[in-house]
Amino acid sequence: MSDERSREDVDTPTAGVFIAFEGGEGVGKSTQIARAALWARGQGHDVVETREPGGTPLGQELRRLVLDPDGHVTPRAETLLYAADRAHHVDTVIRPGLDAGKLVLTDRYVDSLLAYQGAGRELGAGALMVTTWATGGLTPHLTVLLDIDPAVGLARAGARARLDRLEGASLEFHEAVRSRYLALAAAEPDRYLVVDAALDEEQIAAAVRDALVPLLS
Repeated sequence: MSDERSREDVDTPTAGVFIAFEGGEGVGKSTQIARAALWARGQGHDVVETREPGGTPLGQELRRLVLDPDGHVTPRAETLLYAADRAHHVDTVIRPGLDAGKLVLTDRYVDSLLAYQGAGRELGAGALMVTTWATGGLTPHLTVLLDIDPAVGLARAGARARLDRLEGASLEFHEAVRSRYLALAAAEPDRYLVVDAALDEEQIAAAVRDALVPLLS
């Protein structure tokens, strides 16, 4: 089985607008989500900002478990924990927001599992099957992929006081993650916005705004 999503598995919401922000370590997802949310609210839109893992109380506990740099979680167990967070997140935050006609912006979604566990942990098709079931096939209208050389991104992330389990993985791991992200975007170019995360913060924000305008019209 391929890691690429089958069209039969896709469920794109029709009420609200669903945007996922993806990318490796140190690409600036949280900054760009905050900027996009501020702009969208200024345009009169009701916005939900969330993240995976950690967008719910359950997700916060799972985040602590899977990212603890002093902990040990096997690759398959790690994948299932992320899938559990995603299933709960979709059911309690994302779908309710979309059903209410809101703009939902999430920091990480399905592609993170396909890239980090599918490619980085080399779990391949298993990661796809788990995450498709967890989300019910719910697919973003747009995925913003912030792309950067992993060595540069890790240097940015390393400025923080304490690296988590994923940030602390090998450069080879992070290069595999980046390759999978780019492959996913290349397979569905109409649903992805790939932005060079080395650009100026405002240049990135402008590119995101330009992509959001037609979706929010």
